[in-house]
Amino acid sequence: MNSIRIGRTPLTGSRLAYGCWRLAGSEGELPPADVATTGIRAVQAAADAGFTLFDLADIYGGGESERIFGRALAEMPGLRDRLVVASKCGIRKAGDPRPDSPYRYDFSARHIVASVEGSLRRMGIEHLDVLMLHRPDVLMDPAEVAGAFLQLRDAGKVREFGVSNFRPSQVTALQRAVPFPLAVHQFEASLHQLASLDDGTLDQCLSTDLTAMAWSPLDKGRLGSLPPIAGGAADGDPRCRLRPILDAMAADHGVSRPVMALAWLLRHPARMIPVIGTTRPERIRELVRAESVQIERDAWYRLLETARGFRLP
Repeated sequence: MNSIRIGRTPLTGSRLAYGCWRLAGSEGELPPADVATTGIRAVQAAADAGFTLFDLADIYGGGESERIFGRALAEMPGLRDRLVVASKCGIRKAGDPRPDSPYRYDFSARHIVASVEGSLRRMGIEHLDVLMLHRPDVLMDPAEVAGAFLQLRDAGKVREFGVSNFRPSQVTALQRAVPFPLAVHQFEASLHQLASLDDGTLDQCLSTDLTAMAWSPLDKGRLGSLPPIAGGAADGDPRCRLRPILDAMAADHGVSRPVMALAWLLRHPARMIPVIGTTRPERIRELVRAESVQIERDAWYRLLETARGFRLP
């Protein structure tokens, strides 16, 4: 897989990122004894397929995803040196630290630093290549966040920093306080989630060299398993409108529907990095093919128009 420069930093990562949210499984999905084995095999399959950018967060699986990722690193000596390891912090669940504590976001310097130290312990590594703030904290003090970033950078615990799910105005406010360029903005983007095309998010990434990472690029797998077209309410479902066009394009290129949906994101000039999250090795290997699919402008706009359900003005 080809590599792409991350922001204005010296870091380069694979054109697709591997998302580790599901390494710890989903409730009722796998017996507990099988979860770690499946997760480790997924990380190994992704590394073998050419993924070098791995995306985690302190809350994934209550920290278990980071532990499983750390076990995978331990089983593959030398792998850590070839990877860009990114994690996120800032979400605090109800009951943390007191029983009456609400679900909330916390960008206090104390929490950011403590979260990074916890992630490093769980993964058994010495530094993160990228730290992202997970979801906007309404009480964010940009100067306080900048201080935490500088503390972590000076201590050698984090190399670069970014955000996730921010509005462009929030990115701007934080960047004014941080004395070096932010590297990454991760947000939801897919043929079912088009907001970043219109709300200024991708425009900002283009104008500031902020690397765009697209989470849920297959809409939690729905773009790969579209429902049958039927009468009634399903006729208005964008998945039903997209299916015949995606299938025809995929057939023309000799690839699967999910690969075609990822290639649509890759075509954007912001050079989005889709974050794929399947734990199935065969699917991991398959999705890498998206990088080789070249979508012409007319075909790209045909999918956009179909996804929106109306023509451009």
